[in-house]
Amino acid sequence: MGNRVTREDFEWVYTEQPHTQRRKEILAKYPEIKTLMRPDPHLKWIVSGMVFMQFLACYLVKDLSWKWIFFWAYAFGGCINHSLTLAIHDISHNVAFGNKQARWNRWFAVFANLPIGIPYSASFKKYHIDHHRYLGGDSLDVDIPTDFEGWFFCTPLRKLLWLFLQPLFYSLRPLYVNPKAITRMEIFNALVQFSIDLIIYYLWGLKPIVYLIAGTILCMGLHPISGHFIAEHYMFLKGYETYSYYGPLNWLTFNVGYHMEHHDFPSIPGCRLPMVKKIAAEYYDNLPHHQSWIRVLWDFVFDDTIGPYSRVKRLCKLAKES
Repeated sequence: MGNRVTREDFEWVYTEQPHTQRRKEILAKYPEIKTLMRPDPHLKWIVSGMVFMQFLACYLVKDLSWKWIFFWAYAFGGCINHSLTLAIHDISHNVAFGNKQARWNRWFAVFANLPIGIPYSASFKKYHIDHHRYLGGDSLDVDIPTDFEGWFFCTPLRKLLWLFLQPLFYSLRPLYVNPKAITRMEIFNALVQFSIDLIIYYLWGLKPIVYLIAGTILCMGLHPISGHFIAEHYMFLKGYETYSYYGPLNWLTFNVGYHMEHHDFPSIPGCRLPMVKKIAAEYYDNLPHHQSWIRVLWDFVFDDTIGPYSRVKRLCKLAKES
């Protein structure tokens, strides 16, 4: 089974998250960054093209053998679906239609959700707000693994299993850590999603449904793109809780690799985050960052000092809802 990870608890800190202060400093020095806080005019067209590409793929795979269904789900469809989850991430920050058209963003996220096969967008929005507001917050930030995950998945083989099961933990963890009431948007999201699933099943049978859902599960688990889940906030160096990645996979993931920049300025679309780094280069160039998401996954599995416990946690006071 390999050696047990030496870390036996999270890294508890008693300071405010670093993004708040850095945001203030950068805006004071470079106020022109505020001009980047506007909708991405291309996002809705790119996402629409990806959605219809997956619908075309559903038609093309309907007569394939099962082995090819799973092959194309992992090698092609799942990559698009994972990319769509990251588009939904951007849309959750209202960058498709702007803050004044919040409902359009919510509805468009439901549309982007369709190839994923299972309802996702409304629940993600509900919890992602907390991830930014209470980064690392105990019982608030559901991106943080549970104590059981940190305790049990502590050897290379178990960590490999944990990576494979990531979609399961990401979907179930909020229900245990910070359960919230089901919203009307979540119900709408589910009704639309399952209606489209039934239509696809009626038109082309079961294989396209398996293609979509298997691709989502496989490519959010043990897959090169899913390295961003680990790369973003797992503490590879003590004292640093957020990391960026500036490699080519950003082209497929709406620049989610620019994660320090994103947490500093969550209202800036992914397409403009490289401009943030360029303008405020002295704030980012000397911070530790990742060169490869594949290397991140390798190190996570085989480095005994890294595991699900390798996260910063803090106690946060609940903000008053406006």
